[in-house]
Amino acid sequence: MKSRFIFRVRLLFAFCVVFALVLGVRLYLIQIVDSEKYREAAEHQYVVGAPKNDERGDILFTDKDKRLVTAATQQTGWRLAIQPSEIAKDKDIDADSLYASLSSVVSIDEERYYKSVAKTDDPYEDIAFRLSDDDADAIRALDLDGIVIAREKWRFYPASERAAHVLGFVGFQGDQRVGRYGLERYWEDTLAQDGNSLYINFFAEVFSNVRALVSSDSSSVSGDLITSIEPTVQSNLEKELDALSKDWSPKSIGGIVMDPNTGEIIALASWPTFNPNTFNTVSDASVFVNPMVESVYEMGSIIKPLTMAAGLDAGAVTPTTHYQDDGFIMRSGERISNYDGRARGYVSMQEVLNQSLNTGAAFVAEKMGSESFVRYMKSFELGMETGIDLPNEVKGIMTGLESGADVDIASASFGQGIAMSPIETVRALASLANGGQLVQPHIVKEVRLSPGVTKKLWDEPEKRVLSKEATEDVTRMLVTVVDEALKGGTVKLDRYSIAAKTGTAQIASPYGGYYDDRYLHSFFGYFPAHDAKFIVFLFIVEPQGVRYASETLTDPFMEITQFLINYYNIPPDR
Repeated sequence: MKSRFIFRVRLLFAFCVVFALVLGVRLYLIQIVDSEKYREAAEHQYVVGAPKNDERGDILFTDKDKRLVTAATQQTGWRLAIQPSEIAKDKDIDADSLYASLSSVVSIDEERYYKSVAKTDDPYEDIAFRLSDDDADAIRALDLDGIVIAREKWRFYPASERAAHVLGFVGFQGDQRVGRYGLERYWEDTLAQDGNSLYINFFAEVFSNVRALVSSDSSSVSGDLITSIEPTVQSNLEKELDALSKDWSPKSIGGIVMDPNTGEIIALASWPTFNPNTFNTVSDASVFVNPMVESVYEMGSIIKPLTMAAGLDAGAVTPTTHYQDDGFIMRSGERISNYDGRARGYVSMQEVLNQSLNTGAAFVAEKMGSESFVRYMKSFELGMETGIDLPNEVKGIMTGLESGADVDIASASFGQGIAMSPIETVRALASLANGGQLVQPHIVKEVRLSPGVTKKLWDEPEKRVLSKEATEDVTRMLVTVVDEALKGGTVKLDRYSIAAKTGTAQIASPYGGYYDDRYLHSFFGYFPAHDAKFIVFLFIVEPQGVRYASETLTDPFMEITQFLINYYNIPPDR
Protein backbone atom coordinates (compact mmCIF):
# COMPACT_ATOMS: atom_id res chain seq x y z
CA MET A 1 0.00 0.00 0.00
CA LYS A 2 2.81 2.38 0.96
CA SER A 3 4.74 1.62 -2.28
CA ARG A 4 1.63 2.36 -4.34
CA PHE A 5 1.23 5.73 -2.57
CA ILE A 6 4.90 6.60 -3.23
CA PHE A 7 4.45 5.69 -6.92
CA ARG A 8 1.44 8.01 -7.22
CA VAL A 9 3.34 10.85 -5.54
CA ARG A 10 6.25 10.37 -7.92
CA LEU A 11 3.91 10.23 -10.90
CA LEU A 12 2.20 13.45 -9.80
CA PHE A 13 5.58 15.11 -9.21
CA ALA A 14 6.77 14.05 -12.67
CA PHE A 15 3.61 15.46 -14.25
CA CYS A 16 4.11 18.78 -12.44
CA VAL A 17 7.73 18.97 -13.60
CA VAL A 18 6.76 18.26 -17.23
CA PHE A 19 3.92 20.79 -17.04
CA ALA A 20 6.26 23.41 -15.57
CA LEU A 21 8.81 22.78 -18.32
CA VAL A 22 6.17 23.06 -21.05
CA LEU A 23 4.78 26.22 -19.47
CA GLY A 24 8.27 27.67 -19.14
CA VAL A 25 9.04 26.98 -22.79
CA ARG A 26 5.75 28.53 -23.81
CA LEU A 27 6.43 31.66 -21.75
CA TYR A 28 9.89 31.89 -23.29
CA LEU A 29 8.39 31.69 -26.79
CA ILE A 30 5.80 34.35 -25.97
CA GLN A 31 8.08 36.76 -24.12
CA ILE A 32 11.30 36.33 -26.12
CA VAL A 33 10.85 34.58 -29.48
CA ASP A 34 7.40 35.96 -30.42
CA SER A 35 7.45 39.15 -28.34
CA GLU A 36 7.46 41.36 -31.46
CA LYS A 37 4.30 39.70 -32.78
CA TYR A 38 2.43 40.26 -29.53
CA ARG A 39 3.67 43.84 -29.23
CA GLU A 40 2.38 44.57 -32.72
CA ALA A 41 -0.93 42.85 -31.94
CA ALA A 42 -1.32 45.07 -28.88
CA GLU A 43 -0.61 48.17 -30.95
CA HIS A 44 -3.30 47.13 -33.42
CA GLN A 45 -5.80 47.24 -30.56
CA TYR A 46 -5.38 50.96 -29.93
CA VAL A 47 -4.90 52.17 -33.49
CA VAL A 48 -6.82 51.25 -36.64
CA GLY A 49 -6.63 47.48 -37.04
CA ALA A 50 -4.96 45.74 -39.94
CA PRO A 51 -6.93 43.36 -42.18
CA LYS A 52 -7.03 39.76 -40.99
CA ASN A 53 -5.13 38.60 -44.06
CA ASP A 54 -2.13 40.83 -43.27
CA GLU A 55 -0.62 37.92 -41.32
CA ARG A 56 1.44 35.68 -43.59
CA GLY A 57 4.11 33.04 -43.18
CA ASP A 58 7.71 33.64 -44.23
CA ILE A 59 9.53 32.04 -47.16
CA LEU A 60 13.14 31.08 -46.47
CA PHE A 61 16.10 30.06 -48.59
CA THR A 62 18.58 27.47 -47.26
CA ASP A 63 22.27 28.13 -47.77
CA LYS A 64 24.87 25.39 -48.23
CA ASP A 65 25.59 25.37 -44.49
CA LYS A 66 21.88 24.77 -43.72
CA ARG A 67 21.36 28.31 -42.44
CA LEU A 68 18.00 29.89 -43.21
CA VAL A 69 17.90 33.16 -45.15
CA THR A 70 14.71 35.20 -45.35
CA ALA A 71 13.35 35.45 -48.90
CA ALA A 72 9.87 36.84 -48.18
CA THR A 73 8.50 38.23 -44.96
CA GLN A 74 6.05 40.70 -43.47
CA GLN A 75 7.48 44.15 -42.82
CA THR A 76 5.84 46.43 -40.29
CA GLY A 77 5.46 50.20 -40.40
CA TRP A 78 2.78 52.86 -40.35
CA ARG A 79 0.22 54.39 -42.66
CA LEU A 80 -1.08 57.94 -42.42
CA ALA A 81 -4.69 58.87 -43.02
CA ILE A 82 -6.73 62.06 -42.79
CA GLN A 83 -10.36 62.46 -41.69
CA PRO A 84 -11.99 64.58 -44.44
CA SER A 85 -15.38 64.82 -42.70
CA GLU A 86 -13.71 66.01 -39.49
CA ILE A 87 -11.59 68.55 -41.37
CA ALA A 88 -14.70 69.90 -43.11
CA LYS A 89 -16.61 70.30 -39.84
CA ASP A 90 -13.84 71.65 -37.61
CA LYS A 91 -13.17 75.35 -38.36
CA ASP A 92 -9.90 75.15 -36.42
CA ILE A 93 -8.41 72.72 -38.99
CA ASP A 94 -7.07 74.36 -42.13
CA ALA A 95 -6.42 71.87 -44.96
CA ASP A 96 -3.52 73.86 -46.40
CA SER A 97 -1.81 74.26 -43.02
CA LEU A 98 -2.36 70.58 -42.28
CA TYR A 99 -0.68 69.63 -45.57
CA ALA A 100 2.25 71.95 -44.90
CA SER A 101 2.77 70.51 -41.42
CA LEU A 102 2.60 66.88 -42.55
CA SER A 103 4.79 67.37 -45.60
CA SER A 104 7.43 69.02 -43.44
CA VAL A 105 8.18 65.67 -41.75
CA VAL A 106 7.13 62.99 -44.31
CA SER A 107 6.68 62.79 -48.06
CA ILE A 108 3.04 63.40 -49.01
CA ASP A 109 1.56 63.13 -52.49
CA GLU A 110 -0.03 66.57 -52.87
CA GLU A 111 -2.56 65.55 -55.51
CA ARG A 112 -3.71 62.56 -53.48
CA TYR A 113 -3.94 64.68 -50.33
CA TYR A 114 -6.23 67.33 -51.82
CA LYS A 115 -8.40 64.77 -53.61
CA SER A 116 -8.85 63.03 -50.25
CA VAL A 117 -9.66 66.31 -48.45
CA ALA A 118 -12.36 67.00 -51.05
CA LYS A 119 -14.27 63.84 -49.96
CA THR A 120 -16.01 65.76 -47.18
CA ASP A 121 -18.43 62.92 -46.36
CA ASP A 122 -15.62 60.38 -45.93
CA PRO A 123 -14.42 59.75 -42.37
CA TYR A 124 -11.11 58.16 -43.40
CA GLU A 125 -8.69 58.43 -46.37
CA ASP A 126 -5.17 56.96 -46.55
CA ILE A 127 -2.59 59.42 -47.87
CA ALA A 128 0.82 57.82 -47.08
CA PHE A 129 2.07 54.28 -46.57
CA ARG A 130 5.02 52.29 -45.27
CA LEU A 131 6.23 54.96 -42.89
CA SER A 132 9.00 54.19 -40.40
CA ASP A 133 8.76 54.37 -36.62
CA ASP A 134 10.70 57.65 -36.76
CA ASP A 135 8.20 59.05 -39.27
CA ALA A 136 5.31 58.07 -37.01
CA ASP A 137 6.99 59.67 -33.99
CA ALA A 138 7.56 62.87 -35.95
CA ILE A 139 3.89 63.03 -36.95
CA ARG A 140 2.75 62.43 -33.36
CA ALA A 141 4.99 65.24 -32.18
CA LEU A 142 3.06 67.68 -34.40
CA ASP A 143 -0.06 66.98 -32.29
CA LEU A 144 -2.44 67.59 -35.20
CA ASP A 145 -6.19 67.07 -35.33
CA GLY A 146 -7.89 65.38 -38.28
CA ILE A 147 -5.29 62.66 -38.84
CA VAL A 148 -4.89 59.00 -37.96
CA ILE A 149 -1.70 56.93 -37.90
CA ALA A 150 -2.09 53.17 -37.94
CA ARG A 151 0.12 50.12 -37.94
CA GLU A 152 0.33 48.29 -41.26
CA LYS A 153 2.14 45.29 -42.69
CA TRP A 154 3.26 44.57 -46.20
CA ARG A 155 5.08 41.82 -48.04
CA PHE A 156 8.81 42.45 -48.35
CA TYR A 157 11.41 40.62 -50.43
CA PRO A 158 14.86 41.45 -48.99
CA ALA A 159 16.79 40.21 -52.03
CA SER A 160 14.78 42.28 -54.53
CA GLU A 161 14.92 40.51 -57.93
CA ARG A 162 16.61 37.35 -56.68
CA ALA A 163 14.43 34.29 -57.38
CA ALA A 164 11.50 36.52 -58.37
CA HIS A 165 9.90 33.85 -60.57
CA VAL A 166 10.23 31.30 -57.78
CA LEU A 167 8.76 33.54 -55.08
CA GLY A 168 6.06 35.43 -56.99
CA PHE A 169 4.43 38.22 -55.02
CA VAL A 170 1.37 39.16 -52.96
CA GLY A 171 -1.23 41.41 -54.54
CA PHE A 172 -4.88 42.25 -54.25
CA GLN A 173 -7.57 39.95 -55.55
CA GLY A 174 -10.72 41.93 -54.89
CA ASP A 175 -10.24 43.30 -51.38
CA GLN A 176 -8.04 40.41 -50.26
CA ARG A 177 -4.25 40.21 -50.39
CA VAL A 178 -3.26 36.84 -51.83
CA GLY A 179 -0.31 35.21 -53.55
CA ARG A 180 -0.44 35.93 -57.28
CA TYR A 181 2.53 34.02 -58.73
CA GLY A 182 5.24 31.56 -57.68
CA LEU A 183 5.38 29.98 -54.24
CA GLU A 184 3.20 32.78 -52.89
CA ARG A 185 0.34 31.49 -55.02
CA TYR A 186 0.99 27.75 -54.96
CA TRP A 187 1.34 27.69 -51.17
CA GLU A 188 -1.35 30.32 -50.46
CA ASP A 189 -3.27 28.10 -48.03
CA THR A 190 -0.10 27.40 -46.06
CA LEU A 191 1.23 30.98 -46.02
CA ALA A 192 -2.05 32.75 -45.31
CA GLN A 193 -2.52 33.01 -41.55
CA ASP A 194 -5.45 34.07 -39.44
CA GLY A 195 -4.61 37.30 -37.63
CA ASN A 196 -6.19 35.81 -34.48
CA SER A 197 -3.68 32.96 -34.39
CA LEU A 198 -1.71 34.62 -31.59
CA TYR A 199 -4.63 34.04 -29.23
CA ILE A 200 -5.17 30.34 -29.88
CA ASN A 201 -5.23 28.20 -26.74
CA PHE A 202 -1.77 26.72 -26.14
CA PHE A 203 -2.90 23.11 -25.89
CA ALA A 204 -5.11 23.50 -28.97
CA GLU A 205 -2.05 24.80 -30.81
CA VAL A 206 0.06 21.84 -29.69
CA PHE A 207 -2.53 19.31 -30.88
CA SER A 208 -3.02 21.28 -34.11
CA ASN A 209 0.70 21.04 -34.81
CA VAL A 210 0.71 17.31 -34.07
CA ARG A 211 -2.21 16.84 -36.46
CA ALA A 212 -0.41 18.86 -39.13
CA LEU A 213 2.75 16.75 -38.71
CA VAL A 214 0.95 13.47 -39.34
CA SER A 215 -1.41 14.78 -42.05
CA SER A 216 -0.61 13.68 -45.61
CA ASP A 217 -2.21 16.86 -46.98
CA SER A 218 0.49 19.53 -46.95
CA SER A 219 -2.00 22.22 -47.97
CA SER A 220 -3.74 21.83 -44.60
CA VAL A 221 -0.56 22.94 -42.81
CA SER A 222 -0.13 26.60 -41.90
CA GLY A 223 3.37 27.98 -41.38
CA ASP A 224 6.60 29.17 -42.98
CA LEU A 225 8.12 27.63 -46.12
CA ILE A 226 11.70 26.35 -46.00
CA THR A 227 12.97 26.03 -49.55
CA SER A 228 15.94 24.29 -51.15
CA ILE A 229 16.94 27.48 -53.01
CA GLU A 230 20.56 28.30 -52.17
CA PRO A 231 20.80 32.12 -52.33
CA THR A 232 24.42 32.35 -53.52
CA VAL A 233 23.89 29.73 -56.23
CA GLN A 234 20.71 31.52 -57.26
CA SER A 235 22.60 34.80 -57.58
CA ASN A 236 25.33 33.14 -59.63
CA LEU A 237 22.78 31.62 -62.02
CA GLU A 238 21.01 34.96 -62.44
CA LYS A 239 24.34 36.70 -63.11
CA GLU A 240 25.06 34.26 -65.96
CA LEU A 241 21.58 34.74 -67.45
CA ASP A 242 21.99 38.50 -67.30
CA ALA A 243 25.33 38.26 -69.12
CA LEU A 244 23.71 36.07 -71.80
CA SER A 245 20.98 38.67 -72.32
CA LYS A 246 23.61 41.33 -72.98
CA ASP A 247 25.67 39.11 -75.30
CA TRP A 248 22.91 37.71 -77.51
CA SER A 249 19.77 39.91 -77.15
CA PRO A 250 17.40 36.90 -77.01
CA LYS A 251 13.66 36.77 -76.36
CA SER A 252 14.07 34.82 -73.14
CA ILE A 253 16.57 32.75 -71.14
CA GLY A 254 16.23 30.24 -68.33
CA GLY A 255 18.27 28.00 -66.08
CA ILE A 256 17.90 25.34 -63.42
CA VAL A 257 20.35 23.83 -60.94
CA MET A 258 18.96 20.68 -59.31
CA ASP A 259 20.14 17.84 -57.12
CA PRO A 260 19.48 14.90 -59.49
CA ASN A 261 19.26 12.44 -56.61
CA THR A 262 16.50 14.16 -54.61
CA GLY A 263 14.80 16.55 -57.03
CA GLU A 264 15.61 19.54 -54.82
CA ILE A 265 15.81 22.71 -56.90
CA ILE A 266 18.93 24.61 -55.81
CA ALA A 267 18.38 27.52 -58.21
CA LEU A 268 15.77 28.38 -60.83
CA ALA A 269 15.68 31.60 -62.82
CA SER A 270 14.51 33.16 -66.04
CA TRP A 271 15.09 36.39 -67.90
CA PRO A 272 13.57 38.96 -68.27
CA THR A 273 12.74 39.28 -64.59
CA PHE A 274 11.20 41.75 -62.13
CA ASN A 275 11.38 43.05 -58.57
CA PRO A 276 8.48 41.65 -56.50
CA ASN A 277 8.70 44.66 -54.18
CA THR A 278 7.71 46.92 -57.08
CA PHE A 279 5.70 44.54 -59.27
CA ASN A 280 3.06 47.25 -59.77
CA THR A 281 5.53 49.27 -61.87
CA VAL A 282 5.85 46.48 -64.48
CA SER A 283 4.07 47.44 -67.70
CA ASP A 284 4.08 44.00 -69.36
CA ALA A 285 2.48 41.37 -67.11
CA SER A 286 3.88 38.55 -69.26
CA VAL A 287 7.20 39.02 -67.42
CA PHE A 288 5.56 37.44 -64.35
CA VAL A 289 5.02 34.14 -66.21
CA ASN A 290 7.60 31.50 -65.28
CA PRO A 291 8.67 29.82 -68.54
CA MET A 292 10.48 27.07 -66.64
CA VAL A 293 7.11 25.51 -65.79
CA GLU A 294 4.53 27.44 -67.84
CA SER A 295 5.95 27.16 -71.38
CA VAL A 296 6.94 24.28 -73.66
CA TYR A 297 9.68 24.14 -76.28
CA GLU A 298 11.14 21.74 -78.83
CA MET A 299 14.43 21.10 -77.05
CA GLY A 300 16.47 19.58 -79.84
CA SER A 301 19.58 17.46 -79.39
CA ILE A 302 19.68 17.33 -75.58
CA ILE A 303 17.00 14.64 -76.06
CA LYS A 304 19.48 12.41 -77.94
CA PRO A 305 21.05 11.10 -74.68
CA LEU A 306 17.58 9.93 -73.58
CA THR A 307 17.13 8.14 -76.91
CA MET A 308 20.58 6.60 -76.60
CA ALA A 309 19.95 5.50 -72.99
CA ALA A 310 16.65 3.91 -74.01
CA GLY A 311 18.38 2.06 -76.85
CA LEU A 312 21.13 0.84 -74.52
CA ASP A 313 18.62 -0.21 -71.88
CA ALA A 314 16.48 -2.09 -74.41
CA GLY A 315 19.55 -3.88 -75.79
CA ALA A 316 18.97 -2.45 -79.27
CA VAL A 317 22.45 -0.89 -79.42
CA THR A 318 25.71 -0.79 -77.50
CA PRO A 319 28.26 2.06 -77.30
CA THR A 320 30.28 0.27 -80.01
CA THR A 321 27.37 -0.29 -82.42
CA HIS A 322 28.03 1.29 -85.86
CA TYR A 323 25.71 2.44 -88.63
CA GLN A 324 26.08 3.92 -92.11
CA ASP A 325 25.52 7.67 -92.05
CA ASP A 326 24.63 9.08 -95.47
CA GLY A 327 23.89 12.54 -94.07
CA PHE A 328 20.13 12.15 -94.46
CA ILE A 329 17.28 9.64 -94.42
CA MET A 330 13.84 9.64 -96.03
CA ARG A 331 10.88 8.81 -93.79
CA SER A 332 7.19 9.12 -94.69
CA GLY A 333 8.24 11.01 -97.80
CA GLU A 334 10.13 13.59 -95.78
CA ARG A 335 13.87 14.23 -95.76
CA ILE A 336 15.62 14.22 -92.36
CA SER A 337 19.18 15.51 -92.41
CA ASN A 338 22.06 16.04 -90.03
CA TYR A 339 22.43 19.64 -88.88
CA ASP A 340 24.96 20.31 -91.67
CA GLY A 341 23.66 17.78 -94.21
CA ARG A 342 27.03 16.01 -94.36
CA ALA A 343 27.55 12.25 -94.39
CA ARG A 344 30.04 10.70 -91.92
CA GLY A 345 30.16 7.19 -93.33
CA TYR A 346 30.44 4.21 -90.99
CA VAL A 347 30.28 5.69 -87.46
CA SER A 348 29.75 4.51 -83.89
CA MET A 349 27.12 5.46 -81.33
CA GLN A 350 29.77 7.56 -79.59
CA GLU A 351 30.05 9.70 -82.72
CA VAL A 352 26.26 10.09 -82.78
CA LEU A 353 26.59 12.05 -79.53
CA ASN A 354 29.99 13.61 -80.30
CA GLN A 355 28.80 15.06 -83.60
CA SER A 356 25.09 15.28 -82.67
CA LEU A 357 23.91 13.26 -85.67
CA ASN A 358 20.15 13.31 -86.26
CA THR A 359 20.35 10.24 -88.47
CA GLY A 360 22.10 8.36 -85.65
CA ALA A 361 19.37 9.15 -83.13
CA ALA A 362 16.77 8.00 -85.66
CA PHE A 363 18.78 4.80 -86.20
CA VAL A 364 18.62 4.03 -82.44
CA ALA A 365 14.86 4.63 -82.27
CA GLU A 366 14.25 2.43 -85.31
CA LYS A 367 16.47 -0.35 -83.97
CA MET A 368 14.32 -0.33 -80.82
CA GLY A 369 11.07 -0.32 -82.77
CA SER A 370 8.56 2.50 -82.54
CA GLU A 371 6.46 0.88 -79.80
CA SER A 372 9.45 0.32 -77.55
CA PHE A 373 10.81 3.82 -78.22
CA VAL A 374 7.46 5.46 -77.40
CA ARG A 375 7.14 3.34 -74.25
CA TYR A 376 10.54 4.52 -73.01
CA MET A 377 9.79 8.18 -73.78
CA LYS A 378 6.53 7.91 -71.86
CA SER A 379 8.30 6.20 -68.96
CA PHE A 380 10.27 9.46 -68.56
CA GLU A 381 6.81 11.05 -68.11
CA LEU A 382 7.35 13.38 -71.02
CA GLY A 383 3.99 14.93 -71.80
CA MET A 384 3.02 14.89 -68.12
CA GLU A 385 3.18 17.44 -65.33
CA THR A 386 6.04 16.91 -62.91
CA GLY A 387 4.03 18.09 -59.88
CA ILE A 388 6.59 20.76 -59.01
CA ASP A 389 5.28 23.13 -56.35
CA LEU A 390 4.84 26.14 -58.64
CA PRO A 391 1.53 27.28 -60.17
CA ASN A 392 0.26 26.91 -63.74
CA GLU A 393 2.50 24.00 -64.69
CA VAL A 394 1.85 22.84 -68.24
CA LYS A 395 2.54 19.42 -69.68
CA GLY A 396 4.49 18.66 -72.81
CA ILE A 397 3.02 18.08 -76.26
CA MET A 398 3.77 14.56 -77.48
CA THR A 399 1.47 14.31 -80.50
CA GLY A 400 4.50 13.45 -82.63
CA LEU A 401 5.03 10.30 -80.58
CA GLU A 402 1.38 9.39 -80.58
CA SER A 403 0.97 9.58 -84.37
CA GLY A 404 3.31 6.61 -84.89
CA ALA A 405 4.40 7.92 -88.31
CA ASP A 406 7.99 7.06 -89.22
CA VAL A 407 8.94 10.69 -89.76
CA ASP A 408 7.50 11.70 -86.37
CA ILE A 409 9.30 8.92 -84.49
CA ALA A 410 12.58 9.82 -86.20
CA SER A 411 12.12 13.54 -85.43
CA ALA A 412 11.23 12.86 -81.79
CA SER A 413 14.43 10.86 -81.36
CA PHE A 414 16.47 14.06 -81.69
CA GLY A 415 14.05 16.39 -79.92
CA GLN A 416 12.01 17.89 -82.77
CA GLY A 417 8.27 17.54 -83.24
CA ILE A 418 7.77 17.10 -79.48
CA ALA A 419 7.68 19.93 -76.95
CA MET A 420 8.18 19.96 -73.20
CA SER A 421 8.68 22.37 -70.35
CA PRO A 422 12.20 22.96 -69.02
CA ILE A 423 11.36 21.36 -65.66
CA GLU A 424 9.89 18.33 -67.43
CA THR A 425 13.09 18.06 -69.46
CA VAL A 426 15.35 18.33 -66.41
CA ARG A 427 13.45 15.61 -64.56
CA ALA A 428 13.89 13.21 -67.48
CA LEU A 429 17.59 14.05 -67.94
CA ALA A 430 18.26 13.69 -64.20
CA SER A 431 17.56 9.95 -64.55
CA LEU A 432 20.82 9.70 -66.51
CA ALA A 433 22.70 11.32 -63.62
CA ASN A 434 21.22 9.33 -60.72
CA GLY A 435 21.36 5.78 -62.00
CA GLY A 436 17.94 5.57 -63.64
CA GLN A 437 15.46 6.99 -61.13
CA LEU A 438 12.70 9.50 -61.89
CA VAL A 439 12.75 12.15 -59.16
CA GLN A 440 10.11 14.62 -58.00
CA PRO A 441 11.30 18.19 -58.65
CA HIS A 442 10.41 20.46 -55.74
CA ILE A 443 11.36 23.76 -54.13
CA VAL A 444 9.82 23.65 -50.65
CA LYS A 445 11.54 21.09 -48.43
CA GLU A 446 9.67 21.63 -45.18
CA VAL A 447 6.91 23.64 -43.59
CA ARG A 448 7.88 25.24 -40.28
CA LEU A 449 4.85 25.01 -38.04
CA SER A 450 6.43 26.83 -35.10
CA PRO A 451 9.99 27.35 -33.79
CA GLY A 452 11.65 23.93 -33.68
CA VAL A 453 8.71 22.09 -35.32
CA THR A 454 8.88 21.34 -39.05
CA LYS A 455 7.13 18.97 -41.41
CA LYS A 456 9.18 17.28 -44.16
CA LEU A 457 7.28 17.05 -47.42
CA TRP A 458 9.12 14.77 -49.86
CA ASP A 459 10.30 11.17 -49.92
CA GLU A 460 13.14 9.63 -51.88
CA PRO A 461 12.45 8.63 -55.54
CA GLU A 462 10.91 5.23 -56.10
CA LYS A 463 10.29 4.94 -59.86
CA ARG A 464 13.06 3.33 -61.91
CA VAL A 465 13.03 4.13 -65.64
CA LEU A 466 16.49 2.90 -66.72
CA SER A 467 18.94 0.28 -65.54
CA LYS A 468 22.03 1.48 -63.73
CA GLU A 469 24.16 -0.17 -66.40
CA ALA A 470 22.51 1.80 -69.22
CA THR A 471 22.98 5.11 -67.38
CA GLU A 472 26.64 4.29 -66.69
CA ASP A 473 27.19 3.62 -70.39
CA VAL A 474 25.51 6.84 -71.55
CA THR A 475 27.34 8.82 -68.85
CA ARG A 476 30.71 7.56 -70.12
CA MET A 477 29.65 8.57 -73.62
CA LEU A 478 28.64 12.07 -72.48
CA VAL A 479 31.95 12.50 -70.64
CA THR A 480 33.70 11.70 -73.91
CA VAL A 481 31.56 14.37 -75.59
CA VAL A 482 32.95 16.98 -73.17
CA ASP A 483 36.52 15.67 -73.17
CA GLU A 484 36.87 15.34 -76.93
CA ALA A 485 34.08 17.01 -78.92
CA LEU A 486 32.67 20.04 -77.04
CA LYS A 487 34.58 23.00 -78.46
CA GLY A 488 37.22 20.54 -79.59
CA GLY A 489 37.83 19.31 -76.03
CA THR A 490 39.17 22.71 -74.94
CA VAL A 491 36.71 23.08 -72.03
CA LYS A 492 37.34 19.74 -70.31
CA LEU A 493 38.46 19.77 -66.68
CA ASP A 494 41.44 17.53 -66.05
CA ARG A 495 40.44 16.59 -62.51
CA TYR A 496 36.64 16.43 -62.89
CA SER A 497 34.49 14.30 -65.16
CA ILE A 498 31.56 16.21 -66.66
CA ALA A 499 28.76 14.65 -68.71
CA ALA A 500 27.07 17.16 -71.00
CA LYS A 501 25.27 17.73 -74.31
CA THR A 502 24.18 20.75 -76.35
CA GLY A 503 20.94 21.17 -78.26
CA THR A 504 20.06 23.43 -81.19
CA ALA A 505 16.44 23.30 -82.38
CA GLN A 506 14.74 25.22 -85.14
CA ILE A 507 11.72 27.14 -83.88
CA ALA A 508 8.37 26.12 -85.35
CA SER A 509 6.47 28.70 -87.40
CA PRO A 510 2.79 29.23 -86.58
CA TYR A 511 2.18 28.97 -90.34
CA GLY A 512 3.70 25.49 -90.55
CA GLY A 513 7.26 24.23 -90.86
CA TYR A 514 10.24 25.84 -89.17
CA TYR A 515 11.99 29.17 -89.39
CA ASP A 516 15.39 29.05 -91.08
CA ASP A 517 16.90 31.75 -88.87
CA ARG A 518 15.32 31.30 -85.43
CA TYR A 519 16.67 28.80 -82.93
CA LEU A 520 16.30 27.58 -79.41
CA HIS A 521 19.60 26.66 -77.78
CA SER A 522 19.72 24.28 -74.83
CA PHE A 523 22.46 22.72 -72.73
CA PHE A 524 22.50 20.22 -69.88
CA GLY A 525 25.25 18.59 -67.88
CA TYR A 526 25.92 16.84 -64.59
CA PHE A 527 28.99 16.36 -62.44
CA PRO A 528 30.98 14.69 -61.07
CA ALA A 529 29.72 12.46 -63.83
CA HIS A 530 29.68 9.13 -61.98
CA ASP A 531 28.49 10.49 -58.62
CA ALA A 532 26.54 13.56 -59.69
CA LYS A 533 25.88 16.26 -57.12
CA PHE A 534 24.23 18.69 -59.55
CA ILE A 535 22.50 18.76 -62.90
CA VAL A 536 22.54 22.12 -64.68
CA PHE A 537 20.16 23.07 -67.49
CA LEU A 538 20.23 26.24 -69.60
CA PHE A 539 18.21 27.45 -72.56
CA ILE A 540 18.03 30.60 -74.66
CA VAL A 541 15.27 31.52 -77.14
CA GLU A 542 16.16 33.25 -80.39
CA PRO A 543 19.69 34.50 -79.68
CA GLN A 544 20.77 37.00 -82.30
CA GLY A 545 23.67 36.49 -84.70
CA VAL A 546 24.54 32.93 -83.72
CA ARG A 547 23.34 29.48 -84.74
CA TYR A 548 24.67 26.78 -82.43
CA ALA A 549 24.19 26.21 -78.70
CA SER A 550 27.85 25.33 -78.27
CA GLU A 551 28.63 28.98 -79.06
CA THR A 552 26.15 30.55 -76.62
CA LEU A 553 25.82 28.17 -73.67
CA THR A 554 29.08 26.22 -73.28
CA ASP A 555 30.93 28.99 -71.48
CA PRO A 556 28.06 29.89 -69.09
CA PHE A 557 27.63 26.21 -68.26
CA MET A 558 31.32 25.81 -67.50
CA GLU A 559 31.31 29.01 -65.40
CA ILE A 560 28.41 27.67 -63.32
CA THR A 561 30.10 24.27 -63.04
CA GLN A 562 33.39 25.78 -61.83
CA PHE A 563 31.50 27.95 -59.37
CA LEU A 564 29.60 24.99 -57.89
CA ILE A 565 32.75 22.88 -57.63
CA ASN A 566 34.54 25.65 -55.73
CA TYR A 567 31.59 26.81 -53.65
CA TYR A 568 30.70 23.31 -52.43
CA ASN A 569 34.33 22.19 -52.31
CA ILE A 570 33.56 19.10 -54.41
CA PRO A 571 36.55 16.72 -54.44
CA PRO A 572 38.01 15.73 -57.82
CA ASP A 573 36.99 12.37 -59.24
CA ARG A 574 39.86 11.74 -61.64
